[in-house]
Amino acid sequence: MSLRMPRDLARLSRAGQFDGALSNFEAEALSESASSLGYQGRKVEKALAALAIALPEAREAALAEAGEAVWAYFVQRELCGLRDHRLIIREMGIPPEVLTRLGAAPKAAR
Repeated sequence: MSLRMPRDLARLSRAGQFDGALSNFEAEALSESASSLGYQGRKVEKALAALAIALPEAREAALAEAGEAVWAYFVQRELCGLRDHRLIIREMGIPPEVLTRLGAAPKAAR
């Protein structure tokens, strides 16, 4: 989703009459992006923790959940302009078996 400044606000900003509003809008948008990124990161941590303790019969479901959480996190990072995921993969300890599932639809959804 892309955000577009309201027309009246854009006109006033170009005229130099309302410079503070643009920075307030940008600050609010950045705050929302950071909040969403943090939320997605916590979902990944929770999914990876569940995967680590998953019993063999529940491992496939835990892998699917972790793959979906990591995929959503990577998408959110890319929306924030963070396109290199190598450090995050290493720091969060995302296993290769999760990375191979990124973007894959679960069997039930096919």
